Formats: sequence, structure tokens, C-alpha cells
Amino acid sequence: MSLRLSTVILPYRRWNEGGRPAWVRAEQLGFHTAYTYDHLSWRSFRDGPWFGAVPTLTAAAAVTERLRLGTLVTSPNFRHPVTLAKELISLDDISGGRVTLGIGAGGTGFDATALGQEPWTPRERADRFAEFVPLLDRLLTEDAVTHEGRFYSAHEARNIPGCVQRPRLPFAVAATGPRGLRLAARHGQAWVTTGDPKLYENGTPEQSVEALRGQLEKLSEACGTVGRDVAELDKVLLTGFTPDRGRPLESLDAFVDFAGRHQELGFTEIVVHWPIPDSDFAADEKVFERIAMDALAQLA
Repeated sequence: MSLRLSTVILPYRRWNEGGRPAWVRAEQLGFHTAYTYDHLSWRSFRDGPWFGAVPTLTAAAAVTERLRLGTLVTSPNFRHPVTLAKELISLDDISGGRVTLGIGAGGTGFDATALGQEPWTPRERADRFAEFVPLLDRLLTEDAVTHEGRFYSAHEARNIPGCVQRPRLPFAVAATGPRGLRLAARHGQAWVTTGDPKLYENGTPEQSVEALRGQLEKLSEACGTVGRDVAELDKVLLTGFTPDRGRPLESLDAFVDFAGRHQELGFTEIVVHWPIPDSDFAADEKVFERIAMDALAQLA
């Protein structure tokens, strides 16, 4: 499978003050998908502007025609499967079937406490995720769903007419642990990773590649346990969180080298952050655009 190049556009700008042009330009540059983060606030952006993912993607759908749109990632931290399913079906309809749901178990950031709750333990996050994903799958594929679970319930929840994409919009499941990988194997059309976070500060790019190789092997094992061919899943690498950090965006050659090494591992999609000045995602916009337009031709 040929490599795809996508981007993630953080929702920190007002739509009419820089937000809209980025999504339009992403389509012009030929990105496969433009994602956004589904958070209530995030890291160093917490005390500045930050907008909601679903309204942002809805607006993006209205100003683009071919570009796929998605979240990287939605989590149960402040979402419920019933209400999320209704929003996703609506977004899939408005976009004409161009939505991918990136979904993960969530973490301990600001989203984890914004509703007034104590942060969930890793085990509880995994438990909730294990219930959240199958229920959301049902809600997006069945006209009416009733479910009484430990964490989530649905009573005759209606989702007619369902997704434009059939049987539903694709799930890109972010996971590295055994339970999450099984969810990806069973319910995902794609698998997402940011690499091994333990290597970010002091690891090397070579160590990162080996860690990713190990994650891919575990994904293959998880697929085997549910009787699925791992080749059926797209493998998505969200960049910026490996020891390489921003170096792949320093030049076209640097990106081609980085992407080529990860394509050889088996990744089918590389996601780069849209440049944000004075942040961890700062990059030369001219170099970024050249990468978007020319890199894949060198990797074909």
C-alpha cells in the first residue's frame, strides 16, 4: 500500500482569523486527511483560544470537497457514546462521507477533570474504553440500540439514517496496550500510535524505530487473536512525539528519510502538525508546503 500524508490542525484560531484558510489550504496541498484534536483544552494552549472539534470539522466540511476529516483523538474523558454517535452521523452526512474517527482511551490531562471528576486510573480508562468502543460501533450501525453497561447505557437510542459511509465511518484506534490493541483489531479500520513516550526525552530515533516495530508486532498478535489479517488495518503514525521531534520538517530530504524508515516498518499514513509559530510545532511554512506537495513522489 502506498504511503499517505496527512496533517493535524489544532483548533486554536478563530474561524475567520486563520482557522478557515488552514483547512482550505490543506486540501489544496493534497493532504489525504486533516485531523484536529478533540480536547476541551490542551497542554500549553490551555490559557489561550481553543475551539471544539466537531463544530470545527463541520465548518471544515463546508469549505472543502475532497479532503478527509477526522479527530486525533476522541476519548471517553468527556464524551458519551450516545451523544457522540449523533454528532458523528451528522458530521458524516454534512461532509458527504469524509469522516474518520480517531479514538483513544484518554489520559490524565485537563479533559480528565474538567467535568469535576477525579482522574480515572489507567485500569478504569481501559475498562471504560473497552465498553465505549463496542457500544459506539453499535450506535453507528444499528437504527435503535438499548444497552445497560457498567459505565454507559443507551435506551432505544435512534440513529436513523446512519452514516453515509457503510456500515459506518471508519475508526482509527489509538492504542499500545494489549486491551487497546485488541479493540483496534476487532473494531478498527486503522491503528494509531505516537511512538513510545518513554523515549521522547532521552531516546534515539533508532530506539524509536525498534519500539514501533515492537508495537506493530503486538498489533499483529492482537489481530491473530480475533482472526483478522493485520494487513486490513491502516497503520497511522502521528509525528512530533518521538525523539525525532520536529526534525523531519526541517527539510524535504529530512522528511523523506524519516517517512521512508517508517514506511519500511509498515506504516501507511504519516501525520504531521500544521505549523504553529512559537510552539513545539513551529516549522518553516514554505518547507512544510514543499513536503506536502513533493515528498510522496519520492517515496512511491
